[in-house]
Amino acid sequence: MTTTTFRIGGDLGVHRLGFGAMRLPTEQGAAREASVQVARRAVELGVTLIDTAHLYGGGANEELLAEALHPYADGLTITTKVGIARSADSGEWGLDGRPEALREQVEHGCRRLRVERIELLQLHRIDPEVPLAEQLGALRELQVEGKVGRIGLSEITVAELGRAREIIEVVSVQNRYSVLDREHEPVLAACEAAQIAFLPWRPVAGAVSGATAQIAAVAADLGATPVQVSLAWLLGHSPVILPIPGTARIDHLEENLAAARVQLTPAHRDRLDRLAEQV
Repeated sequence: MTTTTFRIGGDLGVHRLGFGAMRLPTEQGAAREASVQVARRAVELGVTLIDTAHLYGGGANEELLAEALHPYADGLTITTKVGIARSADSGEWGLDGRPEALREQVEHGCRRLRVERIELLQLHRIDPEVPLAEQLGALRELQVEGKVGRIGLSEITVAELGRAREIIEVVSVQNRYSVLDREHEPVLAACEAAQIAFLPWRPVAGAVSGATAQIAAVAADLGATPVQVSLAWLLGHSPVILPIPGTARIDHLEENLAAARVQLTPAHRDRLDRLAEQV
């Protein structure tokens, strides 16, 4: 039986199937109102983990979620990410792991989300130009000050995870991963061994000839959609996986969340497990 909840860091309980807010339009008008309705519907349907980032509109996505959901329902966790900033000179986005930049983004994130503390903060990318100890040390200082509850990382290797865990307690990892994209399987295995939450981004399989046809065949057997089968596979693949599929449409949101009710048979799971070898 697939478990439906997970405790991030051992104490922050969430439903395993979350929501990624990156795709929500934030410009004023009908598109923004539709985004507000999608975010509210996600919570109505039981989502307790919503993922955003400073990168998503330079904080506009965070502001949108606060507009839609504040005051937040009991048990709702909005996790955000820092470490990518827009250059004041060129206007281009790039890695910025300087302690002062990370602190500024966290403080802005708290203001935009209308919270005093970000319960789960993730470093969007490790900045190779700044010593890792300085980046993580800055986040740890914010944690000691009470502005950050727990710390996670994104797009890291097993070696980077190991080095990071010598400096801070890492409670989550957000890497690209899906039934057809298992490059980070070793990272997932390390997370599972340490009971670290693994949040796959781009969790729904893309179009790959042959492999997607097999996913569709499994979906047809179960009376489900290929998207639901892909998410159900993730939920059953490891108990530490917390998928965060994103969409700007309520019908797609409802389809995604219904994946929690899809039960793959051992034969279907074996068929899907072998897809990675064909991609």
